[in-house]
Amino acid sequence: MTPRDTVQGGATAWLVWAIAVAFVVYYFSFQTGYSIVNASVQRDMGLSIGQVGMIAAVYTWMFAICQFLSGPLLDRLGARRVLLPAIALVTAGIAVFALARNFPMLLLSQLIIALGACTGFVGAGYVGGTWFGFARFSFMFGLVQFAASLFSAFNQNLLGFALTALPWRTLFGYVGVLGVALLLIAALWLRDPAPVPASAGGPFLAGVARSLAAVSRRGHVWVASAFGALCFGAMLSLGVVWGPKLLSVRGLDADSANLGASLLWLGLAAGCFIAPWMSDRLRRRKLPILVGIAIQIVALTLLLYLSPRGAPLDFVLCFAFGFGNSAHMLAFSTAADVVEPRYIGTSAAIVNGLMFIVGGFMISRPGLRSALGIEAGLDPASLQMAQFAGRPLLLGVCIAFVIALFMRETHPSCSRSSDSPAPHSKP
Repeated sequence: MTPRDTVQGGATAWLVWAIAVAFVVYYFSFQTGYSIVNASVQRDMGLSIGQVGMIAAVYTWMFAICQFLSGPLLDRLGARRVLLPAIALVTAGIAVFALARNFPMLLLSQLIIALGACTGFVGAGYVGGTWFGFARFSFMFGLVQFAASLFSAFNQNLLGFALTALPWRTLFGYVGVLGVALLLIAALWLRDPAPVPASAGGPFLAGVARSLAAVSRRGHVWVASAFGALCFGAMLSLGVVWGPKLLSVRGLDADSANLGASLLWLGLAAGCFIAPWMSDRLRRRKLPILVGIAIQIVALTLLLYLSPRGAPLDFVLCFAFGFGNSAHMLAFSTAADVVEPRYIGTSAAIVNGLMFIVGGFMISRPGLRSALGIEAGLDPASLQMAQFAGRPLLLGVCIAFVIALFMRETHPSCSRSSDSPAPHSKP
């Protein structure tokens, strides 16, 4: 057992955790805020609808590719050595975004932001595990997504209000200044509970490869990644780009559509507070996952196929979809159940990486399907077009339900199979 495994909270632990979560909130708010600002960027820079979707997809793919290394880096270098450079990269990328004058510069900004952001979410989960003990990993990880989603919900409305008073370039210039302030705070107080010795050169790279190989051999990690990726991909597609457009087609004005999209994240925040707690209380992973995915299927089906009934019902459906989508957070929990504690960062990185790979494709699908629909003669502003464009999202969530239905139960209180390691208390 390492010293880190004995840490059980305290004021310093909460301070470090809050800084790590603040970083997640910072870059995640930029990411989800793109759904609000992309119309302004598209208008000012003369972008096509395909380019708007491509910008979000490029960020997602770069994030996903780098994600697979983030967990092993955290496991071997610790939070401080990894997260400080990450905050600097995200801040620099946002500055490039604010200064961009053409499509290639916009893409470059997304690549820089993604390179830094890829360590943020897993890093906050890692901090929760090392500072509060791995027995509370699921709950603390749920709190990370709760905070990120809650702030993203308010951030979308705040950005919508700010854009009425400020040009988008000026607004994101101020966002870059906030990043500099966060970097200074992290440099002062972000630390690990115990020194993490770093290997150099060949031994370090070999260790990273061994960590990835050890986790990759756990078949259940890939099962968890599959259902989690399909669920989160649908959420990312709606919450980052297509949610406001779908609600506009359903007859909501721009402000109401943006509010409805923010309720996706508010619902996710509520669900991420409840789902991991309920999973641990029930001592089950599978049941909460299935219930959450079922809620998503019903809510998205009604958003796509129910004739418009007014903003209140659409708001409820958006909140319900986000709430049900919290099931994707239990993908991290069920994957962590089958690996040793020293590989939890790596398992979370693999799950999160696949979520964003699939998310990149699911973000781009509605845009590509819209182009096909226009060629087929569908009205771009019709509900029929929304149904045609949104079909891959609904199909993905349905496949996730089937995968989860046949997934085995992994909660530590249940009997462990040959695919499971020793309990978390014995690394």
